[in-house]
Amino acid sequence: MLADEFIRGAKENGHDVTVMDVIRKTVKPCLGCGRCGMSGPCVLNDDYENEIKPAIKAADMIVFVMPVYYYNWPAPLKACVDRFYSFTMELASMHKRAALLSVAWDNTDTVFEVTEAYYKQLCRYMSFKDCGTVLGKGCGTPAMTRASKYPAQAYELGKSI
Repeated sequence: MLADEFIRGAKENGHDVTVMDVIRKTVKPCLGCGRCGMSGPCVLNDDYENEIKPAIKAADMIVFVMPVYYYNWPAPLKACVDRFYSFTMELASMHKRAALLSVAWDNTDTVFEVTEAYYKQLCRYMSFKDCGTVLGKGCGTPAMTRASKYPAQAYELGKSI
């Protein structure tokens, strides 16, 4: 829902949007073999290497969209980020823009601490320009999210890009 609203705002502002649903892709975890030398290609032949990585290279911005599972990033998305290793230097030199959209059932002040800290460190390390975050606490169901302020915030963030 937050992604849809972000996309609506970005498209209204004239941007093209490509969605990569990594949950539905085959993304093998990085083996840490070092054969890519941080400048690829990766030895793993999967959807990441053939679809996701080229899309990342072509994009001006990466928007990380996820539910929080046990106070952290979901494994399929984290596996994608780990695979940045195969083109770390190239990706960091692109100075891409980034944003984070996330929801969690939990509504405590600490629910996004790890998620947000990891995102900020990733932006620093990869030389991404952080364009903003929408962190939806207390969004355990679509109805809860729909009734919250977070879809409007995602729309406004998309429109501001």
